[in-house]
Amino acid sequence: MKAVRRIARFLFPLIISLILMLLIWYAFLKSFPQVGPRVGKTPGDVWTYLTTSDSARQAILSDLRITLQDAAIGFGVGMAAAMIVAALFVTLPAVEQSFMPVAMLLRSVPLVALSPIIVLVFGRGLTGVTVLAAIVVFFPALVMIMTGLRSASAQAMELVAAYGGSRWTRLRMVGVPAALPAVFAAARISVPGALIGALLGEWLGSGTGLGSSLVRAIPTFQYNRLWASIVLVTLVSVLLYAIVGVIENLVLARFGSEAGNN
Repeated sequence: MKAVRRIARFLFPLIISLILMLLIWYAFLKSFPQVGPRVGKTPGDVWTYLTTSDSARQAILSDLRITLQDAAIGFGVGMAAAMIVAALFVTLPAVEQSFMPVAMLLRSVPLVALSPIIVLVFGRGLTGVTVLAAIVVFFPALVMIMTGLRSASAQAMELVAAYGGSRWTRLRMVGVPAALPAVFAAARISVPGALIGALLGEWLGSGTGLGSSLVRAIPTFQYNRLWASIVLVTLVSVLLYAIVGVIENLVLARFGSEAGNN
């Protein structure tokens, strides 16, 4: 029951947010009539387009599958790198002092400015898109996971050290469990970020997936496809965020933590 209550508290705001998004969508189109029905599509228009045109729906879903694959790989690489680097930074302060300024400097460079260099180095295929998605995931996850690792109880750390535990043992036995809520919070935030990175990489690099088709839809006046693609990727982003949140609440309820419901 505890897990069910946690999940309900987590999902209820998401449902309210989706309803508000629909209302804002309608309000926007009503408030700006100059947009016109040719460009501005309502939720009903999008639904009709997706349910009546099989070829259009299949094309969008095919592009969406490519984007989800790109985002999944970028998410996995970015999260794994963030956890490894966070563990190194927390365990070895000298490493953090040497490399954290470099990481923050790279983070301050706009991704659009980095994209041509990344494409040049890693190519226009899956590798380049993965790197872009991983960069979007890596930096926020790194900061959050480091904060979680440092929230570990000092007394528990000292106890493990008193029994001869190394710094890596202290990290594994005390730091990692303490950082679990932060890891899940980083994952929740990073899922939409990975999709954004994948879309950007597809737009600037690979020329495939939804990122590329969204750009091609504008000059060819395919506004139905444009709106439908945006709606689908938004819904998928919210759905993935919700899935990670449900898993988070189940795990944290199992371990009796109240820190996971941010």
